Amino acid sequence: KLAPEIETFCLLTNLEQLFISSSLLKEVARLGGDVTDMLPTVVMKALQHKLRP
Repeated sequence: KLAPEIETFCLLTNLEQLFISSSLLKEVARLGGDVTDMLPTVVMKALQHKLRP
């Protein structure tokens, strides 16, 4: 409890330094969301291949 008077503190970063769980990215892609800006091209191709019906 460093500063109880502060309700929310956000630190923002650029996409290159942002961590997003792989399970969240897979779920977004499975539901039709666009995750191309969050994955390297080779990983995106593998994910698209895995998610094909």
